[in-house]
Amino acid sequence: MIIVTGATGRLGRAVVDRLADHLPTDQLGVSVRDPEKAADLAARGVRVRRGDFGDQDSLAHAFEGATQVLIVSGPADPEPHHVAIDTAKTVGAERILYTSHQAANLDSLFLATRGHAATEQDLADSGVPFTALRNGFYASTPVFLLRSALETGELILPEDGPFSWTAHRDLADAAVVALTEPGRLDGITPALTGPELLDYADIAAIASDLVGRKITRVTVPDEEWKRAALGRGMPEFLVDLTLGIFAAARRGEFAVVDPTLPTLLGRPTTTLREVLAAELTT
Repeated sequence: MIIVTGATGRLGRAVVDRLADHLPTDQLGVSVRDPEKAADLAARGVRVRRGDFGDQDSLAHAFEGATQVLIVSGPADPEPHHVAIDTAKTVGAERILYTSHQAANLDSLFLATRGHAATEQDLADSGVPFTALRNGFYASTPVFLLRSALETGELILPEDGPFSWTAHRDLADAAVVALTEPGRLDGITPALTGPELLDYADIAAIASDLVGRKITRVTVPDEEWKRAALGRGMPEFLVDLTLGIFAAARRGEFAVVDPTLPTLLGRPTTTLREVLAAELTT
């Protein structure tokens, strides 16, 4: 049985939906914090059990009978992922998969990618065959920052750098390949990225074209942006986490386009323009 964690989130749900097109649903299980949110999956024959990274007993129950476990990563802290890896090993899973990040590195300026690197080491130390899917930066990320810019006409952010924005649908398809074709993606994968490098000036230009009105990219110092974000009520930990993304981008940590993902999928990967068109014009 294949178990997928986080199956009520955007990526986890997409993976389960695609797996259901390839396998009988009685071979699929999900581990979710709130089973009611996965009631539709249960109605389709998917095994739904409560599993919380903070409650190892619940995870053991959710992972029962697993041959493979896909751990869809959560917050930056690697400890919950360590618990999930240990639990998957304990229940006898033959393979553990994890959604890592293209920039996973213990020296990263972005807290989350340091956490991903630590989890990759946990996987290597587990003694269980594993796949760490080094996913590109989610292409949906700019949408949240563009919402206010659509109202004000200004995309006000710290200095950034290029990103290889990658669509959830492509990453979900890659996870399905990894789960259904063992051997194609073993160990730590190359960066699974979108087709081009774009910074937030490029994003402002694309959004302007899509919505038919000018959005100006405005660069401000980190501290100025932080004061404004705190003033809007953004939690400080999230402000600092976001600033880490911009610092890492300035250092070029996300400036990688790799051919692995389109080769794996057998088709071109989704462009950021396509993602923004779907998100901003519907």
